Amino acid sequence: MNFWQKLKKPIMVLAPMADVTDPAFRRIIAKYGKPDVMWTEFVSADGLFLGGYNALIKNLAFTKKEKPIVAQFFTSKPEMMEKAAKLAVELGFDGIDINMGCPDKSIEKQNAGAKLMTNPKLAQEIILAAKRGVKNYNTSKTIQGMPLDKREIPVSVKTRIGWNRNELETWLPTLLETNPAVITIHARTRKELSLVPARWEHIKRAVEIRDNFVDSKGKKSQTLIFGNGDVKDLDDAKQKAKETGCDGVMIGRAIFGNPWLCKVNPRGALGKVSVSDRLKVLVEHTKLFEKLLQHKSFAIMKKHYKAYVAGWSGAKELRMKLMEAKNANEVEKIVNHYLKNGLK
Repeated sequence: MNFWQKLKKPIMVLAPMADVTDPAFRRIIAKYGKPDVMWTEFVSADGLFLGGYNALIKNLAFTKKEKPIVAQFFTSKPEMMEKAAKLAVELGFDGIDINMGCPDKSIEKQNAGAKLMTNPKLAQEIILAAKRGVKNYNTSKTIQGMPLDKREIPVSVKTRIGWNRNELETWLPTLLETNPAVITIHARTRKELSLVPARWEHIKRAVEIRDNFVDSKGKKSQTLIFGNGDVKDLDDAKQKAKETGCDGVMIGRAIFGNPWLCKVNPRGALGKVSVSDRLKVLVEHTKLFEKLLQHKSFAIMKKHYKAYVAGWSGAKELRMKLMEAKNANEVEKIVNHYLKNGLK
């Protein structure tokens, strides 16, 4: 039994977002409003083993408080995915996820991410390679002939409904044939990016396809179906799960600047977060970013300020001052002055 099978449905999970859900932000989310399962931002399997290990391994750093946590990788090379899966198990991750939905052109040029939707056979090979990586790691580590690590590490996939059009009727069965533990479906095509509203009726259809699917060996699918796209908050996520019958919901942009998103009070409602608390966590987040991610540009952290500092009178002016800061120390001084004196 893998960890997915032990969680209560609907399962709420963190979306992997490049330069957003990095180790610093994940620590903040784990502290203030952890969802059921955390995800790393995507990491290049090729980069890990072809010269970029020292930088990329930092993106796979995590703490025990973030568990269960899934490592997401992208590649078009099965042998690299197998290596990445072995590494993830060695590092202590609870699951491995394969990115088959990212529309970034630099990733598509590598025939990875969303581009894999145009090559179903290769997509299947990569999933099976990840499974080999997990299996080979577990069986190669032994003491007196007994497996050292008996954890069942599940392999999952994040994808979209299709490339230029809705292709769920053919694309989803292709993935289901490899029996991944979870398939997360972003309810848009690659062509649509995030320019149109997510269409959750396709998530409902995905559940129906899964429920009626029988693989080439005559077995019914046990794969969990998660939905993703335009989730506003926890209540909205639960409602979408109820309406579609999906097993879980992946929350993305809504958690940007709002690590409290998945924290509920005893009455089930998201507690009101004061401006003071919001700004104090912004400073805490900034310090963690500077400490953990020295290899990244400080400008990446500033993207969070647009989300943290919004929704009250004077927020825009404060945000403009924060965008001029050069480091965490300056950010802390600006925030402390604002909390004490306002914008004077």
